[in-house]
Amino acid sequence: MESSEIYRRLTPIFQDILDDDDLVPSADLTAHDVPEWDSLRHIRLIVTVERELEVKFTTPEISALENVGQFVELIQSKLTRA
Repeated sequence: MESSEIYRRLTPIFQDILDDDDLVPSADLTAHDVPEWDSLRHIRLIVTVERELEVKFTTPEISALENVGQFVELIQSKLTRA
């Protein structure tokens, strides 16, 4: 799956969980950029993405992420292996 398709699929998830209909995830977006992005919503994001895209992440993989761009790369690598 192309990264543009992943961003397209992530957008409604981010908008719903972070309660911001105008939010459009970009490669450099971090939790520090979104006031509503707390630890609980972070977990909800991960779980929802796992369910919607049918992928699984390990705790070390999630802990290593610094921004949405790295998250998209991780998702892409998981989908490529599937």
